[in-house]
Parts: sequence; C-alpha cells; structure tokens
Amino acid sequence: MAKVSIYLNFPGSTEEAFNYYKSVFKTEFSAPISRMSDIPAQDGMPPLSATDKNKVMHVALPILAGVQIMGTDTLESMGHTTKIGNNTTICLEPDTKEETERLFKLLSDGGSEIEPLKDQFWGSLWGCCLDRFGIRWMFNYTKKPQ
Repeated sequence: MAKVSIYLNFPGSTEEAFNYYKSVFKTEFSAPISRMSDIPAQDGMPPLSATDKNKVMHVALPILAGVQIMGTDTLESMGHTTKIGNNTTICLEPDTKEETERLFKLLSDGGSEIEPLKDQFWGSLWGCCLDRFGIRWMFNYTKKPQ
C-alpha cells in the first residue's frame, strides 16, 4: 500500500531528537537505527571518519494516524549542510514503479536539486527533488519480490 511520511534532516542530532520524539509519542522505532557505517562501500565514496560512521543513516518512528517521521544526520564532511528549507522532505512511497516515475517526472519538472531516480543498495528505486515551489520531495519505491 502506498505511504507518505515526513523525512527530517539533522546536523548530527538525529538520535537525540528521535529519542525525544519516541518519548513524546510513546511509540517505538519501526526498526533498529541504521548507522552510516552500515552503508556498503560505493564507487567514488570517500572513507568516513569514526565520528561520521556513528551518525544516523536512517531511523523511522510512527507518530499518529499511520504517519511516520524518518530521519538522518547530514554529513558536513561530504559537503552537506542542514538549514531551514532542506531539513524537511515529504517522502512518497508509491505502489508501482510507473507511478513513482510519473510523480517524480511531474514534481521535478522546473525544479532543482534533483537526485535522479536510481536503484539503491537497500533495494529501492530512490530519488529526490526540490519542486518549482521550493518543496522537497523524496521518492522511494520498494521493489516487489519476483
């Protein structure tokens, strides 16, 4: 079933923030916290420092009415900064690859900061864009087993 969630970027405080949100909403993480050290080596990816390896790659927490907030730490060592405007993203998880591609094409048209849709190591087709109105959209289509 298609889902919508809210993705939050933090400058190194994701774990602290999500532990706080966990206490506020009285829920549990959907899965254990993934760390940057869990990322398999990628072509052209520089090595991570010990500090960066411990940062949060991904965390998800259900809050209300089936909505989840998800989060990650931005890595300044990779040239990423967190600021108002790139700290919140609407994450769409459509049911089909075709719907993912359709939505991405339309929302990225005239937009910027586009990360094209491509297969990712976690088994999804993923991409991101800032639409022409300044809203960030993330797309994550999880491939169905054949």
